[in-house]
Amino acid sequence: MRLIIEADSDKASDWVAKYIKTRIKSFKPGPDPDNPGKTRYFVLGLPTGSTPLGCYKRLIEFHKKGELSFRFVKTFNMDEYVGLPRDHPESYHTYMWTNFFRHIDINPENVHMLDGMAKDKDAECEAYEKKIKDAGGVDLFLGGIGPDGHIAFNEPGSSLVSRTRVKTLAKDTIIANARFFDNKIKDVPTEALTVGVGTVMDAKEVVVMITGAHKAYALHKAIEDGVSHMWTVSAFQQHRRATFVCDEDATLELRVKTVKYFKGLMELHNKLLEEPKVD
Repeated sequence: MRLIIEADSDKASDWVAKYIKTRIKSFKPGPDPDNPGKTRYFVLGLPTGSTPLGCYKRLIEFHKKGELSFRFVKTFNMDEYVGLPRDHPESYHTYMWTNFFRHIDINPENVHMLDGMAKDKDAECEAYEKKIKDAGGVDLFLGGIGPDGHIAFNEPGSSLVSRTRVKTLAKDTIIANARFFDNKIKDVPTEALTVGVGTVMDAKEVVVMITGAHKAYALHKAIEDGVSHMWTVSAFQQHRRATFVCDEDATLELRVKTVKYFKGLMELHNKLLEEPKVD
């Protein structure tokens, strides 16, 4: 497990965006030279919410500068509200196309999102798991967390081996998301379709962004306490390649020893941002 500590949320977003760019370019997606007629796609898992917005903005900038292409990237989003049509202003479909997809060169056919209006929600979730498997699995899953340590909509108490499913939202999550619905709690959906903790754990790599003092205790529980289904993000302590990226405010509940240890590794961790040399 790695912990990247940046001065503020902007710098944390910048680090994550640079890392994603490096990982995509190192993968060298595109026509497979070893298998004529085949294409290698980099598979990226994506979240919504306020935390990743800065990262998406930087990735868009990289694309517009000609430094990064998403032509051979497939994406799978983490979740979607139940009962909101795709064109609803607060649906995660709208969020992703407004804040990211329409600004880059991704093929719409390579964008995968759960359908919160599906008549058979269980079948929709099972089909989503199959699509991820058919794509070869997720190469890098980016995630953010709530103050209670939930990732995607895997609320406290969720199984740590859970798969994509229908989930009832916790009261705290509904209250927190009311700000997106003119602070009208009655308008916030009470259910969502979400990838499971196990779904994200299957990814080859996981990067979790945690910023702000209001998430400091969640970061403490995520990396300094034991693994617990009451803090679902803590499951990634056991992932073979997990990176937590935070700002200084999010470290307020961490032990001084922990912060010093990981800050001492920053020079090494920043080498992860070095792009591959062009042949």
